[in-house]
Amino acid sequence: MSENRPLLIWIVSGEESGDQLGAKLMRGLKKRLGAERLQFGGVGGHAMRAEGLKSLFPLEDIAVMGISAVIARLPTILKRIRLTVDAVVAAKPDLLVIIDSPDFTHRVAKAVRQRAPRIPIVDYVSPSVWAWRPGRAPKMRVYVDHLLALLPFEPAAHERLGGPPTTYVGHPLIERLDEIRPKAGERRQAADAPLKLLVLPGSRRSEVSRLMGPFGETLALLKERSPRPFEVTIPAVPHLAAEIGQRAGAWSVKPKIVEGEAAKWAAFREADAALAASGTVTLELGLSGVPMVVAYRVSKIEEVLKYLIKAPSIVLTNLVLGENVIPELIQWDCTPEKLTEALLPLLSDTPERRRQVEAFRRMDDLMRIGDEAPSERAARIVEEVLSAGRGD
Repeated sequence: MSENRPLLIWIVSGEESGDQLGAKLMRGLKKRLGAERLQFGGVGGHAMRAEGLKSLFPLEDIAVMGISAVIARLPTILKRIRLTVDAVVAAKPDLLVIIDSPDFTHRVAKAVRQRAPRIPIVDYVSPSVWAWRPGRAPKMRVYVDHLLALLPFEPAAHERLGGPPTTYVGHPLIERLDEIRPKAGERRQAADAPLKLLVLPGSRRSEVSRLMGPFGETLALLKERSPRPFEVTIPAVPHLAAEIGQRAGAWSVKPKIVEGEAAKWAAFREADAALAASGTVTLELGLSGVPMVVAYRVSKIEEVLKYLIKAPSIVLTNLVLGENVIPELIQWDCTPEKLTEALLPLLSDTPERRRQVEAFRRMDDLMRIGDEAPSERAARIVEEVLSAGRGD
C-alpha cells in the first residue's frame, strides 16, 4: 500500500442484506484507516451509497432470489456481471470485497482473478457449502484470498472441505441484542392474558405465496386447541405488507400486521412463541429467546435439489446449537395439522418449550467474538488482507 494516494476498495453486493453489511464495513474501514485515505467503488444500494459509494448500477437490477426469478432475469444479470468485471479490472482497486449473493458476486470474482490476478479478493458471507454443493469450497480457494464468516461453525466447515482461509467475524445480529431481547416485564404476561404469537411467512414473495395459506389454516386449528387465547402479530417487510394483509384477510384468526424494524423487535420482545419460515429470522428468534416451529415450501424445481442437501437441518439456529431442538416441517410435511401439533407444546410450560428456551441460552457463548463488534472485526481482517496484498 502506498501512503501517497488514497486506497481504492471495491465492494460488490447483490441484495439488500449485503448492502447493509457493506455499509457497516465501509464505516469500519473509515474508522481504522481514515476516511480521507479511502475511496470506494462497486455495486450497492441505499446504505452503501450513504457511506459514499457510487454504485455502478442500481442494486435492483440483480437483487432477485429463487431459481425461477434468476432464470427470468438471466440476460440482465449476465450483462451486469460483465460490466462489473470490466469496471473492476479498469479501476485496478487495492482490494475487492464481494458480499453474499454468490450467483452474482462469485462470477465477478472468478473473472477478476483470471484477468487481474494481483487484486486481493475477500468474500464476506460464506455460501452454504456445509449444506449442499460442498465442492464449491475448494474451488473458492482459486479466487478468494480470505473468507469472512457470519456463523461460528463455518471456519471448521471450510477447513474440512478444503475451502479458503476463513475467519468467523460474528453475525450482525450480535450488535443488536439490546433491541431483540425483552426488557424486564416485557414478555411475562398475567396468567389470564392472551398469549402473543408471532407469524413470520418470509421476506420473499415466493415464500409468502406458499406459506400464508397453511399458516392461516394452522392458526384456525390452533384456536380450537390452544390452552389459552392468543393474539397474532405478523412483522412484514414493507414491500410485501400489502400482499400479506390481503392474504391474511381470508384467515379466521385476524393478525396485527406491523412494519418497520422498531415494531418488529417490539413484537419479538413480547412474543411467547413463533411460527416462522426458515431463514435468518430463526437466528433472530433464538437470540430473542422465542420458542418456534419452522416451516418451508419450495417450487417443484427446487424440491429436486433437496436430495443434494447434506446439512442435518435447514434451521440456522439448530446448526449453531449443534442439535435439532427446533421442529422443522418442510415441503409435504408443512401441513396445518403437523404445524399445529408442533406448535401446541410451545404454548404452555412443557418439556418441548423448556428444551428450546434452555438451548437458546447457549447461543451467546457459541456466537461470541470478544469485545469487537462484527463489523469492526470484518474491517480489521480486510485491512490485514489489504496490507498483505498478493505476492503472486
